[in-house]
Amino acid sequence: MGRIRIVAQIAFFALIVRPLLFLLIGLRAVEKERLPLVGPAVVAANHNSHLDIVALMSLFPLGLLHRVRPVAAADVFSKPGPLGWIARNLLGIVPIDRSGQGAEVALAPVRTVLDRGEIVIIFPEGTRGAPETLKTFKRGASVLAAEYPDVPFVPVYLTGLGKSLPKGEWIIVPFVSEARIGVARTAATAAGEAMSDMLRGDIEALAAESKLASWAV
Repeated sequence: MGRIRIVAQIAFFALIVRPLLFLLIGLRAVEKERLPLVGPAVVAANHNSHLDIVALMSLFPLGLLHRVRPVAAADVFSKPGPLGWIARNLLGIVPIDRSGQGAEVALAPVRTVLDRGEIVIIFPEGTRGAPETLKTFKRGASVLAAEYPDVPFVPVYLTGLGKSLPKGEWIIVPFVSEARIGVARTAATAAGEAMSDMLRGDIEALAAESKLASWAV
């Protein structure tokens, strides 16, 4: 990412994204120190809202954002227009082809980013689900973990964002939100268990730990 884009990205998050998330929505992070600050690393979270990407990125130091790369659907975020421009230039997405060619082929752009020592954000469900509902995890995380056994995978449970901006909506509603960060895992210490299964179990455990009041979820 060029210097001008880095400056624009920092300004976008400092002046727009962070005030929106922390003041309007009240996003808070639990165990934020568990987020990786050096790569290669993978952050894996549940997915209920378009806000999930910017919420996760907003938790990182501003000067590190250009090395934090969210994976996103190419058919949605690589199109011409304002959304595509923001995704490419201010979010630095890693576009993934969802044409059904298989995880091994589709993950090629992610491998490139990890090989550069960057931090990747993935959503193992593959697409947004209903608010506060966890869908089946796809095998992409397991494929990556098998190829990068020493790379840490950090689970994150997001709650509230799916009600602030649910799938199919474009108007943000103020709602208490939380990002709960779990302990990193690697395939090298997994004793053969699939990374996708471990991450789902971790995220379910993080959800059970959430201290948000019942009316907030």
